[in-house]
Amino acid sequence: MAAFHDMEELFQGLLSTNHAAAQQRWLLGCYRQMMEQLLEAQDGAEQQLQEILKTEKDVAQCLLDAKEQACQEVAELQQIEAKLQKASEKDTHLKASLLQVTRELEDLKEIAADLEKREKEVDEDTTVTIPAAMYVAQLYHRISKIAWDYECEPGMIKGIHCGPSIAQPIHLDST
Repeated sequence: MAAFHDMEELFQGLLSTNHAAAQQRWLLGCYRQMMEQLLEAQDGAEQQLQEILKTEKDVAQCLLDAKEQACQEVAELQQIEAKLQKASEKDTHLKASLLQVTRELEDLKEIAADLEKREKEVDEDTTVTIPAAMYVAQLYHRISKIAWDYECEPGMIKGIHCGPSIAQPIHLDST
């Protein structure tokens, strides 16, 4: 501003002389040039300021987007950690169940082995002998009180029931 004031005083002094008119035109040209340069510099500064503001706005939006994405990823990570925790608990439960079932299986194997051992002991102790057919026929006659006729035709069954009161004949045709 001091330069403008000095120029104005010089400008006033030059007006008084003829030579001053030429210098005044020259100074006016310099003043106009200086003002044009000032306006150009001001326009350039405004343009740079607008570019800086736009860049700041883009960077701020980029930061907001990155922050939002980070929040989403944190939420997703928390969900994954919760799923992992549930899976870990389920795994622990399944391992405990497997251990219990394995113990039960071992107990059942021991019981089965014990049963096999006892079965062999029982088989060794009890031997079943099949009595002769005559003994069976006599035993059956004593129990049922039927006297069978073994000499009848094939396909026929004959016998006499000797019950407590009356003997009754039995005739059956198997054909």
